[in-house]
Amino acid sequence: QVQLVESGGGLVQAGDSLRLSCAASGRTFRYYVMGWFRQPPGKVREFVALITWNGGSTYYADSVKGRFTISRDNAKNTVYLQMNSLKPEDTAVYYCAISQTYGGSPGEYDYWGQGTQVTVSS
Repeated sequence: QVQLVESGGGLVQAGDSLRLSCAASGRTFRYYVMGWFRQPPGKVREFVALITWNGGSTYYADSVKGRFTISRDNAKNTVYLQMNSLKPEDTAVYYCAISQTYGGSPGEYDYWGQGTQVTVSS
């Protein structure tokens, strides 16, 4: 079992920054990748970014490349998503999830956090 808890969401203006955190606990050693996803209002959940626990390899969706940065602190079992130059279209519930495979499909992820709301006003 793995537990994931996101934090750091909020209401910001366009151009502002936010940093999301995802604290993991439980049997995380079985897993290879931590990902961030988001679900805008009325839309399907979409991939944002991922990072491998050990190697630090990262991958981003084109829509956030150059603006968002994913990082990890293995000592704290925590993954971060630094979001800069936020746009209204970044408004969504953001979720972290953990997977045994390197991929961007939600179906590849085994455990999910409860989500944190990010709202960007214009």
